[in-house]
Amino acid sequence: MSADPRAERVALHIAQRRPIARPPGHAPEVPPTRGQRAADAVARFGGSWVFVGLFAAAMVLWVGVNGLMLSLHGQTFDPYPYILLNLFLSMLAAIQAPVILMSQNRQAERDRASAGHDYEVNLKAELEIMALHDKVDELRQAQWEELIGLQREQLQALAALSASARPAMFDGEQTDGDSGPNVRR
Repeated sequence: MSADPRAERVALHIAQRRPIARPPGHAPEVPPTRGQRAADAVARFGGSWVFVGLFAAAMVLWVGVNGLMLSLHGQTFDPYPYILLNLFLSMLAAIQAPVILMSQNRQAERDRASAGHDYEVNLKAELEIMALHDKVDELRQAQWEELIGLQREQLQALAALSASARPAMFDGEQTDGDSGPNVRR
């Protein structure tokens, strides 16, 4: 049973001490085809205010030319319910919708790739933080052991000092009321 390829890739980057992050807008591994680039361009233009303005102008022009022809000649090339205009609009929508969906699918693929990369970066950061925690815990443990050793040495020195001071202190236990305790006569 093999591990997750992303986890293996992260482990390799950690072992080699190499960064895994890449700059935003990093070029995709597979260059887009001509059709994919066209779909992106159509979606970019179809979703812009320029397209909306041109589309509105074309419809106003269509209706204006028909109205002008009706008033001047008594007949139009596309009479009032504008069936020919509706046909062109339907064809435009029928072609534009799948092209925009193709572009959205490509964007979703890019988003998935970006999310996968974000996962790898986050996983590496999490593993590095865990390793740092372990190192800090080891340092703290070593410091505690060193501190406990120093305290033991101090306690031994204090006990030795106390043991050597005790016989001298209690040699002359008889005290003179005026001269204070531990005074020898």
